[in-house]
Amino acid sequence: MSTATFSADWLQQREPFDAAARGAAAEHLQLQSRLAALHPSETTPWRVIDLACGTGANLRWLAPRLGGAQQWLVVDHDAALLHCWPERLAAAGGAPVGSHSALEQPLCFTGPGFDASIARQQLDLMTGLETLPWHAADLVTASALLDLVGTEWLHRLVAACAASRVALLMSLNVDGRHVWTPEDPMDATVGRLFGEHQRRDKGLGPALGSGAVAALQGALESAGYRVFSAASDWWVDGAESPQARSLQRTLIDGMAVAASEQSRASAPSVRAWRRRRRAMASEAHLRVGHLDLLALPS
Repeated sequence: MSTATFSADWLQQREPFDAAARGAAAEHLQLQSRLAALHPSETTPWRVIDLACGTGANLRWLAPRLGGAQQWLVVDHDAALLHCWPERLAAAGGAPVGSHSALEQPLCFTGPGFDASIARQQLDLMTGLETLPWHAADLVTASALLDLVGTEWLHRLVAACAASRVALLMSLNVDGRHVWTPEDPMDATVGRLFGEHQRRDKGLGPALGSGAVAALQGALESAGYRVFSAASDWWVDGAESPQARSLQRTLIDGMAVAASEQSRASAPSVRAWRRRRRAMASEAHLRVGHLDLLALPS
């Protein structure tokens, strides 16, 4: 059973930083041209499955770049996040259809050059992954998911993709890098403990954490896919904006909690690190390493 839960507020806080990071990665991946070559028809809609969709940031970023008519199936185990979709789509220019609260009611998201119809489904990805309509999809995508999954689940994902020869786009996957400026003597220790905590079981098997992208790339290449990757790092400059300072402090708090849980003996030192880092947030810079991965069937 999937147990990892993320608040709608956290997902909203990170969304603009995600978008900036994905924009840089998309250029290096030649994302739009490679996806256009995959789906050249202008008369049939894109059919997309979004795994662990949260409140819809992945769709809001990707739909305008796919262009044209689109049909999305978006799935998450958290019904509360799925119920946020009408409000978030409306704020981004979408047009909800039907009841705002009923998950069975369709939604749509439109803009210049694209028109996406959306079906929401509550689904536990641990038990229900293979029940999705893989053979009906052109593209399967997810954002900030891979570090939560285990080896067995990852190979189930690759097997489902390979059986239907569907393309895969996995965005904003952590790679373990946290680069602080200025540095603190405890940065490396906190980062190591945080990375160890990431590899705990989140409901999809013992998590791969920062090793997930390499594991997925190897499995996909063995299955006959062409795999491309590019950095999609967060750049969080506390001197740049209140939003950056807020995100930096949220990250500091989260890393401190995880590091303290991972090593009770280190908790006093971690708490001191947290105090120093929060005091520096208005002038410190943090780079958080992520990777985007695009896999195309041969």
